[in-house]
Amino acid sequence: MTLHEFLDYRFLGNDVRSYLWCVGILLFGFAFKTLLSRLLSRLLFRFIRTKTEGVAEHHFQALLIQPLSVVIFLVTTYFAFQVLDYPVRSNEITHNEPAVKVFFFRLFQLAVFSGIGWIMLRVIDFAVMVFQRRAEATPSHLNNQLIPFAKDLLKVLVITFTFLVMLSRVFGVNVTALIGGLGIGGLAVAFAAKESLENLIASFTIFLDRPFAVGELVTVGGITGTVEKVGFRSTRLRTAEKSYVTVPNKSMIDKPLDNLSLRTARRVSFTLNLSQSTTSEQLRAIVESARAVIEAHPLVEDPAEVKFAALTPTAREVTVQYFVHTDSYIEYLDVKEALNYSLIEVVEQHGGQFANAGTTIVQLTNPADSLNPATPTLSS
Repeated sequence: MTLHEFLDYRFLGNDVRSYLWCVGILLFGFAFKTLLSRLLSRLLFRFIRTKTEGVAEHHFQALLIQPLSVVIFLVTTYFAFQVLDYPVRSNEITHNEPAVKVFFFRLFQLAVFSGIGWIMLRVIDFAVMVFQRRAEATPSHLNNQLIPFAKDLLKVLVITFTFLVMLSRVFGVNVTALIGGLGIGGLAVAFAAKESLENLIASFTIFLDRPFAVGELVTVGGITGTVEKVGFRSTRLRTAEKSYVTVPNKSMIDKPLDNLSLRTARRVSFTLNLSQSTTSEQLRAIVESARAVIEAHPLVEDPAEVKFAALTPTAREVTVQYFVHTDSYIEYLDVKEALNYSLIEVVEQHGGQFANAGTTIVQLTNPADSLNPATPTLSS
């Protein structure tokens, strides 16, 4: 058999030449899909280069090369089978076609629409990357909160739109009639998803009312943490223990919320317990010096409250209260520590001593008891 006769040999309705062309196109598409996707992504980047805010081209290619490669290979697959006598055309698929042929064609259509939707999702990721670069140049926390939310919203819309297109173009479903015919069934689904809908509406309320922003420290429902993300359904908080807490958005607006980051100052309040041996002169000097030391600190808001508040059987109590003008918890601790050292030095300089919490005081109930020291009354 000559080569010409071999190429003209027919089986399954096609000659060998057609099968070779089909395989050749498939191999071409498989071998050059990455190169073609790289060239196409580079060409697309040239049109948006001036709007990328410093985002490099390799970021754009890293996002698009893989989905573009898949779509390019699917397109070459379509053209490869076009050379056969059974071209895959949607208008030629009828109810009389073999089930296997219809199945593979539907599968091919689903893959194409999925690939296009994948590309759209990657474009959204790139757009978010660009807007994040812009947000870094501004001090507002609103952008950091809005960008992740907009990203999730756009992705949900793209996925929903792709799914509806698949129903319409692949399976021939009348989407408009389907949506309009949900009726009572749709109402039942809405009631079943009541909590999710409430949390979704609450997320929009958070963006409109802006009780907090990403990066701020809040307390809600007994939980204190830094806001890391506001999503469709919930808000993520990072606590001081580094745990990751998810709070429903409905709870973020229904429960009292304390935005600790918006405080103008942080309060410090405690009691100095001085020993009973501290004289009144020493006590006055300690109170005045302690007040002066605290108010002299540049981050302390005037006035500082230092008062001889109580005289107990075990100690002479001096209450101390002041406010540190900072929104940084670490800086607050540093100021508090520095002033604690200063207060100890003040007490030592004036000859005072701190009361021992474990001291037991012996008190005689009446003068007659002084004649009988074996019957004291003990109090601690």
